[in-house]
Amino acid sequence: MQFDGVSVSKKANVYFDGKCVSHNITLPDGVRKSVGVILPSTLRFDLSTKEVMEVVEGTAHVSINGQAERTFAAGQSWTVEAGGYFVIRAEQPVHYVCHFG
Repeated sequence: MQFDGVSVSKKANVYFDGKCVSHNITLPDGVRKSVGVILPSTLRFDLSTKEVMEVVEGTAHVSINGQAERTFAAGQSWTVEAGGYFVIRAEQPVHYVCHFG
């Protein structure tokens, strides 16, 4: 439930008028991730890189590239390739880790 020995960006990434807030972290081996929270809302993310979204807490209702919505709970994840998109619907705060590439 934690990353050890990381560098953390002081400035938050704030998207969608504050409905999604995250911080970038860099692991000792140079791998970059972000950790954040999505507040109750429905948001669309268009991706320029591959992302694996891991739910840490809460429940995310997700449509990937226009497919039928699926539900992801804590400990579950979904993957979207570069150039794709996902729409996430959060009925309560969803805490997540985004794994890039």
